[in-house]
This record gives sequence, structure tokens and C-alpha cells, in this order.
Amino acid sequence: MMEQKARVIGQDSPDWVLVEVEMQSACNHCDNSDNCGTGSVAKAFSAKLQQFAVPADRRYEVGDLLKLGLPESVVLKSAALVYLLPLFGLLSGGLLGQVIGGQLGLNANALAMAGGLTGGFVCWWLGKRQARSLEAQAQPIILSYLGKQVTGQSA
Repeated sequence: MMEQKARVIGQDSPDWVLVEVEMQSACNHCDNSDNCGTGSVAKAFSAKLQQFAVPADRRYEVGDLLKLGLPESVVLKSAALVYLLPLFGLLSGGLLGQVIGGQLGLNANALAMAGGLTGGFVCWWLGKRQARSLEAQAQPIILSYLGKQVTGQSA
């Protein structure tokens, strides 16, 4: 289960709570982030906030902190669709272009390149669509209540 801290920003109905999650770059969590060029670039850009509703079993107040969970299988399936499917399309499109070019007596290498690029692009597009659908169906759940958000108010 992948976990993320979220802040409650509203509750429209008793069964759903609106939360805000700060999307973080993986570069900020590495021990070498101070010595890495990619980590420096990641720090230069501000964090993105994402808002969505999650099912709630009780009422929460604005500012409450929650720990949300999302099954890792959703992320792994999406990554496989976006990365492995285009690779499969590239290889099978190239092989198909090579075979067709050889049988027709055409330039097999040019057809293999064109077939590979076409197959890779088509499979990337299909994988991206399927991954979006899969992620839209995935619903984070509230794992625990973390308390109130501490603010810097002076007395």
C-alpha cells in the first residue's frame, strides 16, 4: 500500500471528504539529492497540489491531516502499460516491417524503422489511455487520522 499525507479542505457530504495532497518528486527523498543535478532541478520547481474526494466513515474538519493509501498494484499496472506496452509495439512493429519488407523485396530496414516507430507510438497511445482509465477507477482510502494541522500562530 502506497501512503500519502493529505489535508482536509472540505466535506460536501457526510460520506465524502475533499482533500489536498502535495505531489512530491522522488528526487527529494534520495541521500544524494544535494549532489545530483536532477535533484537540484526538482527543488527549483514548486510542488504541485492535487485535490480530490475520498470516501469517509466520519466527519472531518478543514485542516485535519489524514494518511491516505492506494494499492501499489494500480501504480505498477499503469507503469507497465505506459512503459512496457510501447516497447512491445516498437519491437513487434519493427519485426513486422522487416518481414513485410523482405517478402515484398523492398528496403526491409526502412520498413522495420517505420513499423517500429508506428507500433511504438500506437501502443504508447493505447497504454496511456488504458492507464488513465485504470487510475480513474482507483480510489484512495483513508488509513488513519493524523490530527490537526499545526499553524504558526502567535499568542
